[in-house]
Amino acid sequence: MSGGYEVAVRAEATLGEGPTWDPATGRLIWLDILGMRVHTYDPATGRRTVRTTEQHVGAAKPREGGGLVLNLRDGVGLADPDGTFRWLHHEPVAGRRGNDAAVAPDGSLWAGTMRYDEAPGGGTLTRLTGDGTARTVLSDVTVGNGTGWSPDGRLMYHVDSPTRRVDVFDHDGERTGGRRPFVRIEEGAGFPDGLTVDADGCVWVALWDGAAVRRYTPAGELDRVISLPTPRTTACAFGGAGLTDLYITTARTGLPAPHPLAGSVLVVPGAGAGLPQPAFKG
Repeated sequence: MSGGYEVAVRAEATLGEGPTWDPATGRLIWLDILGMRVHTYDPATGRRTVRTTEQHVGAAKPREGGGLVLNLRDGVGLADPDGTFRWLHHEPVAGRRGNDAAVAPDGSLWAGTMRYDEAPGGGTLTRLTGDGTARTVLSDVTVGNGTGWSPDGRLMYHVDSPTRRVDVFDHDGERTGGRRPFVRIEEGAGFPDGLTVDADGCVWVALWDGAAVRRYTPAGELDRVISLPTPRTTACAFGGAGLTDLYITTARTGLPAPHPLAGSVLVVPGAGAGLPQPAFKG
């Protein structure tokens, strides 16, 4: 499959990222990391909102009781529905920021960090629970990006972009092991960035500098490609009333002559069957 996309939100985000469907509100959450903004979009009405954060924001996910959990420069914080903010896990490290994050089937947040200079091994992947307990899962990450789980929760997928791999781990609810390559992205096809897993257990991977989203079967075989007009494709997620529409974020940063749609949110209606994503238990 190539093409088939529509423009959901025309925007000029510097580093658009983190599309997440919030079933409680029927809205898509997405962000501009470097623009320090958390956006929402209601496809039924077209209504959009924007919240400015005090720091670069790598991820924003719904919480069970309402509000958002935010992966920020200096740690993970909680934003209440009334706008009140407090730190859940405050861990500032000079030269480092929060990046992509995902909520596991048990409601914990798996939050990535990276150095601004992308120094090898300068980032981490940390599991956080609602009481603020934090445990480092991976301590030698360069640019940690997409994280997701198989439909039965027994496998976890994770991207460290410079490796050009999506790795897969055995997962028992709290811990991971048995790390091994799931797919390798060939030279010239871009770098794996954000990902999502569908109801068939297939893994959809956005390709930075690849102008595409790819779908891989549970066996790691490429079976679909969605070609896009702008190279810096950052992440993807299923949304809409039936979780059948694939939303895709894009970025403008570093492009000398950005395509008019760079930084916009694109959508492929009826692309597949998404999995309901849990809210953070905190």
